[in-house]
Amino acid sequence: MLDPIATDGDLGALLAVAWQFALLPENPPLHLQEAMAKSFVFSSESVGEGHPDKVADLISDSVLDACLAQDPNSRVACETMVKSNMVILAGEITTNAKLNYETIVRDAIRDIGYVNNDDVFHADQVFINNYLTRQSADISQGVDAKKAKGKKTAEQGAGDQGLMFGYACNETPELMPTPVMFAHRLGRRLTQLRKSGKVDWLRPDAKSQVSIRYEEGKPIEVVNVVISTQHTADAKHAEIERYLIDNVVKQVIPAKMLTKNSQFLINPTGRFVIGGPQGDSGLTGRKIIVDTYGGWGRHGGGAFSGKDPSKVDRSAAYMCRWVAKNIVASGLAEIAELQVAYAIGHPDPVSVYVDTMGTGKIADEKIVRAVEKIFSFKPANIITQLDLLRPIYRQTTNYGHFGKDGMPWEATDKVAELLKAIK
Repeated sequence: MLDPIATDGDLGALLAVAWQFALLPENPPLHLQEAMAKSFVFSSESVGEGHPDKVADLISDSVLDACLAQDPNSRVACETMVKSNMVILAGEITTNAKLNYETIVRDAIRDIGYVNNDDVFHADQVFINNYLTRQSADISQGVDAKKAKGKKTAEQGAGDQGLMFGYACNETPELMPTPVMFAHRLGRRLTQLRKSGKVDWLRPDAKSQVSIRYEEGKPIEVVNVVISTQHTADAKHAEIERYLIDNVVKQVIPAKMLTKNSQFLINPTGRFVIGGPQGDSGLTGRKIIVDTYGGWGRHGGGAFSGKDPSKVDRSAAYMCRWVAKNIVASGLAEIAELQVAYAIGHPDPVSVYVDTMGTGKIADEKIVRAVEKIFSFKPANIITQLDLLRPIYRQTTNYGHFGKDGMPWEATDKVAELLKAIK
């Protein structure tokens, strides 16, 4: 057994030994992790609009928005694959909307910026294969708000079983973890420079990554920044490196977070001319950690893009973020993680769990009770509370689904009600 009167230093050593010999769970609670490592480095990445997986995500979300713009009751599960000069659409869509899929696909690719004459993947030249079918009737009867044989309720049920997480912390104004927000800011800045036309050698495919050192649970410095951006063949590596450090890194990362030891790794392979779907295949839903919390908060495994809000993979994850953000904004905790789980066809979640990771001002059980008074996690009510049956999803595709102004799940409009429910 561990010595209950061990000093902090001894405790860290003892816990490390216990972990090594499997005396502690693989993922121990945060306070135990902090006892073992009060100083640590955590990294998160982001990807640009021209990354192959994000090309696929934007096409899928563009199809979804086009459906919802004409028919808010559309059921959409659109998957996209891109490679070389090919785009493949697959999945299930039931809608009254009249769509020109070719136009939607080409417009999305054009918006990203794949319009250069030497692009193998070009908005006007890709071949499009459409394998979309209607939603399964078996799934539909579970989701529809009406009675069906074998269904225990006439309410709208979840579109699938599964578990969804939401997370918030008070590290940044967006109530998001610092590493992923810095990585997203780098990506946005790259895209801004590219689309402004000020930098003619920048091309659409790009990735960024930021490593942050934490002391006593607080972010204190940037250890390193990695940026890989596609460029024209005539651009020199030294020019790219110098320009991106001065005009991207130092423009978006606060100077107080950069030290003389901060390392900048710019196009570390030395060359990145072949990119996008020419260089790698892309699939919808393959960047779920980029889309959420950069690996800091947990993830249930379900992807977002291309899915209408009857799919709780998407809508319940948005709901959990909304609730977690209101908990932190209310001052009830510095960190909040929410988990909900569903059974397909069933309207009520099978579980609701809140973990403030030792930062709560009151017991987590009391926060859960207050949350369940204020918020409804039924799929139909999530859609109503967040007003999700509208074409807003292209706005979510790039640089994370969370931490963006204007998205309904980013509102902190339930703080007063939450605090009142606690009393």
